[in-house]
Amino acid sequence: MALKIKWSPRAASNLEEICDYIAKDSQYYAILFAKKVTNIAKAIPQFPKSGRIVPEYGDENLREKIYENYRIVYRLKGKLIEIVAICHGAKPLNVIW
Repeated sequence: MALKIKWSPRAASNLEEICDYIAKDSQYYAILFAKKVTNIAKAIPQFPKSGRIVPEYGDENLREKIYENYRIVYRLKGKLIEIVAICHGAKPLNVIW
């Protein structure tokens, strides 16, 4: 059975804020960034454990994919993959369970 993807409100807000920031300089690159991040998220169900385990937490079910300087953090929950946060790699990760 195929795994489903769910975006947490926090992750959706993170993506929107990042794109708004990029759009101040370039609308084109903001759209490109959003497309790339959503494509990475859509590809996760094919190999859900391909992302590395988030080092701050060490939890087998909390993983991340890296795109440019950003971390796409997701949680494996049975047949569900929840995108929980998108943050800049230089900022501390605060994932709320």
